[in-house]
Amino acid sequence: MEFSKRYLALGDSFTEGMGDVDVSRPNQVRGWADRVAEQLCADPDWGYANLAIRGKKLGQVVAEQLPVALAMRPTLISLYVGGNDILRPRVDLDGLLASYDSTVGKLAGTGAQILLFTGFDSNGSAIFEKSRGRTAIYNEGVREIAERHGAVIADYWRWREFQDLRYWATDRLHMGSPGHTLMARKVLGVLGTQAEIKLPQLPQAVAQSRAEKLRSDAVWAKEFLAPWVKRRLTGTSSGDNLRAKYPYYISLGTNDA
Repeated sequence: MEFSKRYLALGDSFTEGMGDVDVSRPNQVRGWADRVAEQLCADPDWGYANLAIRGKKLGQVVAEQLPVALAMRPTLISLYVGGNDILRPRVDLDGLLASYDSTVGKLAGTGAQILLFTGFDSNGSAIFEKSRGRTAIYNEGVREIAERHGAVIADYWRWREFQDLRYWATDRLHMGSPGHTLMARKVLGVLGTQAEIKLPQLPQAVAQSRAEKLRSDAVWAKEFLAPWVKRRLTGTSSGDNLRAKYPYYISLGTNDA
């Protein structure tokens, strides 16, 4: 089917939809990009494809997703990548941003509208706060790149609502369904589209005693942190055997698998 308006989502787990579980969908996740696409595709002229795969670093997105993207003739492109690079023990931020700039330039050359993201402010995270300075530098680079190539910015860093842990999945690394829902509303606003997505329902906040928090942290460390560290030490990724959710343009409805 031919679409006159084509939304193409690129990147890593953030855009694939990790944390927003939906077993009926490819890779068993939904995510903010799907939610944005569902609203856009209410107009039959819109098609949607999503090449994002969890665990991908910038070099992998450039090698695996960029050539496909350029051939797909998108009219709207979202790109969020670099977070997995920043979380590595060592990262060349100048080199990362130079590659990012080149990638955005090629995407902008298609004539599509480009949507970029700043990284999340990890202030207060016992594990990821150490990468906060790197993310701040990366964000300034992204803002400059957006200005240079006429892209719009979804400024995740400045959206303080996401500091509320109720927007996050149990792995504490990805947004949960409420976070993806809110992000979809935010993105539609950045794109200048009236959001028809309702604000997410948050569970009631539960106060934890110090002992309860320590037990919760221990369970989290065993179930999520240890496997995450192991993958980085062994050079493996949770996305190594996965394929893109939607490699071709489709009209995505809210009940589509």
